[in-house]
Amino acid sequence: MLSFVAGLVNVSGVMQLQVLTTNVTGHFAYFAENIVLYKYAASIVFVLYVIAFLLGAFCSSLLIELFSRKPVVSVYIFPISIEILSLLFVIWFGSTTANGDVLAFVLLFAMGIQNALVTRVSNSVVRTTHLTGLFTDLGIELSLLIFKPSNQQGSRKLKQGIYLKLTIILFFFVGSILGGFLVLQFHFKTLLVAVGCLIMAMFYDYFKLSYVHLKRRLSHH
Repeated sequence: MLSFVAGLVNVSGVMQLQVLTTNVTGHFAYFAENIVLYKYAASIVFVLYVIAFLLGAFCSSLLIELFSRKPVVSVYIFPISIEILSLLFVIWFGSTTANGDVLAFVLLFAMGIQNALVTRVSNSVVRTTHLTGLFTDLGIELSLLIFKPSNQQGSRKLKQGIYLKLTIILFFFVGSILGGFLVLQFHFKTLLVAVGCLIMAMFYDYFKLSYVHLKRRLSHH
């Protein structure tokens, strides 16, 4: 679900702002290009893009650490809430004459939050805001599949990893393509779809926990 959101946000940023808003790798190249061409003022913007993403990742992890020490249903509600507010900011001000760089900063901040969140949830196994690492890991695992693991458990774990990465990549593409069509019609209001997905993701833990408690209660009776 979060990968779908990232794909949707990415294509929205590209089509509306001509800025990559889900990762920072390309911004380093643009930064270097502007330095070489003596466009120092323009290069600063790309540094700020990177800082915005970093700040989002920092805030996400900070919130998780702060609330993991308190009795809350899910510590992930807080970073996702900030991400939702960030996207709502872009939806609201994206329809006005707001500075495009500011909107890009906010989107990069939101994706920094999401990337750090998923990294913490998965213990650094997966990312959802960009595909470079996923394709690298998928390539490695597909090569290992040729040399079948010696035990059944290892084989099952390898196949589950491949399935997970293929699913994330697929949903990123679906989010990008669907988002592209929606942006043509609704512009930044397309991000309301992303907000809806994040709300569902935010309450997923709550509903799952409630289901488990209900199941245990019924089994005791």
